[in-house]
Amino acid sequence: MKNNALQESLSRRFRKLLSGAPDGIPPWLEVVAKGDEPGFYLPTDAPWVVHGNFSTLVGGVRALLMQALHPGSLTGVSEHSRYEQDPLGRLSGTIRWLTVTTFGSIEAINGEAGRVNRMHKTVSGEYQTSTGETKGYRAGDKDLLLWVHVAFMDSFLRAHQNYSKTPIPGGADSYVALWSKSVQPLGLKTAPMSEAELLETLEDFKSKLTVTDDTKAVISWIRKAPLPLVAKPVYALLFQSALASMPKEYQLMIGIKPLPLWFLRPVTTSLLSFMRFAIGPESPIEDAALARLRRAGAITD
Repeated sequence: MKNNALQESLSRRFRKLLSGAPDGIPPWLEVVAKGDEPGFYLPTDAPWVVHGNFSTLVGGVRALLMQALHPGSLTGVSEHSRYEQDPLGRLSGTIRWLTVTTFGSIEAINGEAGRVNRMHKTVSGEYQTSTGETKGYRAGDKDLLLWVHVAFMDSFLRAHQNYSKTPIPGGADSYVALWSKSVQPLGLKTAPMSEAELLETLEDFKSKLTVTDDTKAVISWIRKAPLPLVAKPVYALLFQSALASMPKEYQLMIGIKPLPLWFLRPVTTSLLSFMRFAIGPESPIEDAALARLRRAGAITD
């Protein structure tokens, strides 16, 4: 009983940190649970397995670092985000989209995409390209949507490959192809459908990436995010693990040398496994999604 009480307490604190909810119950839990229809993915699909794993904690940090390297997405965050004043609020918004799109019903996914699209309509401006030209942008521009998509996808994929022992059903190609569905409701109809296409797309973006003073400021903020004191040592390891899993050219652009990947792989994998054990095996979000899928007849177990 003591272990269960401790796990429940740790679980509540952990979910409170990620969701921003005072009671630790994510406000999108009800969204995922609602309805009697399936969504994009089943428990046996690669996105469900990858996004249900604690390696996403590393993947999320990595994705933020990658996004900061594109001056368009960087400007959007710098000028239209409240990340400095309310970092956990911005984090919870991103987690909400990822969670609802992975585990929610089609209705929930469309509703969440509508929320994001409405938000994107208010985000526009100008930024300096890697060649010094001034370019206008909107958050819904296809090139920016594609960059954010591949940055997220590559980050969660590499984090899972490096820091999780759970196999990906169908491998990397299956994850890339299935997760391409996630951006269709956002207006992005063409996305990589295999790991090879993902790498090709990232290569095409290389010439558009750059590091400015604003980039360095955002990266510094990501590195030293204002988290509760007890979370800082864990976050420092997650940051190192995220950076170490990035291609060398990205690391050189960022200008921070990480600890070696051979060292971080076992250490971070063990830490994430311990965190999973410490808060208990239950996942309210996945449990709610599974109950909905059973009502829909999509699964029978």
